Amino acid sequence: MRFFFKAKNKNGEIKEGAIDATSSDAAVELLQKNGLFPLSIKTEKESETLEKTFLKYFDKVDSKELMIFFRQLAILIEAKVPIIVSLSAIKDQMENEYFQGIISELVDDIQDGLPLSDAMKKHKGVFSNLAINIVRAGEVSGNLRKSVEYIADNIEKNYNLTTKVKSAMMYPLIVMVVFFVIAFIVVTFIVPKLTLMIKSMDGIEIPWYTQIVISLSDFMSQYWWAILVMIIGFFGGLIYYIGSEEGSKEWDQIKIKLPIFGRIYQYLYIARFADNLAVLLVGGIPIIQALTIVSSVIDNVVYKAIFLKAADEVRIGGTMSVVLHKFPNQIPSIVTQMVKIGEESGQIDLVLTQVAKFYEGEATNMAKNLSTLIEPVLMVIIGVAVGFLAVSVIMPIYNIAGQL
Repeated sequence: MRFFFKAKNKNGEIKEGAIDATSSDAAVELLQKNGLFPLSIKTEKESETLEKTFLKYFDKVDSKELMIFFRQLAILIEAKVPIIVSLSAIKDQMENEYFQGIISELVDDIQDGLPLSDAMKKHKGVFSNLAINIVRAGEVSGNLRKSVEYIADNIEKNYNLTTKVKSAMMYPLIVMVVFFVIAFIVVTFIVPKLTLMIKSMDGIEIPWYTQIVISLSDFMSQYWWAILVMIIGFFGGLIYYIGSEEGSKEWDQIKIKLPIFGRIYQYLYIARFADNLAVLLVGGIPIIQALTIVSSVIDNVVYKAIFLKAADEVRIGGTMSVVLHKFPNQIPSIVTQMVKIGEESGQIDLVLTQVAKFYEGEATNMAKNLSTLIEPVLMVIIGVAVGFLAVSVIMPIYNIAGQL
């Protein structure tokens, strides 16, 4: 159970934070062992106020800030600066107050005798299992600088790749949203004014397609607010459902099957799997533990399950490639073959590095080409819609004008 505490240290300074314990008495005992005198202890539910519920969505550390943190830490460690001094210096340069608080807690924990990896483990919402275990491997091997540098490189690579892919995928989405917004405004507020003349003329035969546009615009102009509420409600409900545990699992399965987009997602997950596993193996972490860690940082339940099965297979004496071979729809056969070659040659980390590079490039290229593929389709859709409106509304007006 997690407890939030407010306590004084030996110098009389007030400290606030969170601690995991089996009971409030155990939490008090842990705080006292760390030289803190508890002033108040509350469970997570008791301390959850409306303000905290609101702020927790803003109290976060993004990938760029983490990358800067680990990059600067690697430089300071290489310069032989003590870890506590290094962390304090980095904290002073951070603009994110929430992250400053996290780093302050890291400093306090290290001063109390905890290694950096254990201090990071208390903040799993900020530091991934991957980062924690790479730091732990660096502490054991005595090469913490290299481990921290690995983490910085890994975060930077994932950040750049994800940013490129998201930017490319957002373009067609933005175009479609803008198109539908403009179409909604035109049909709801502009078309009814243009069709007034058509409806006022008796004895004029109105084409069927114009009648459709008139009926649609009349309905939308009268009930536009209800349509807007339904659209907002639909997408709000969809976002809420995807955010739930059940909805998230279902969305994970759907998005890797989407046309074009699904392939990009698959390549991203494969690239991250290969790169993260290679980094862990190079850091000296056993393959079973490495696969378990990799599965925990993959944000897709389908791939998470595959890599956990691979860990179980290796645990009983099998190979990773045997499991990957069972999922040809999620893992391309070329990846399975390369992993098998790496296992047989004893150079699995080198093979995984090459797999990661290849699929990072493939995901980036597919995302870049996405605009080229979708843009003509969007232009055709927009052209047909505009043409239909023009023929349906403008042509009858011209015909009426010609008869006057």
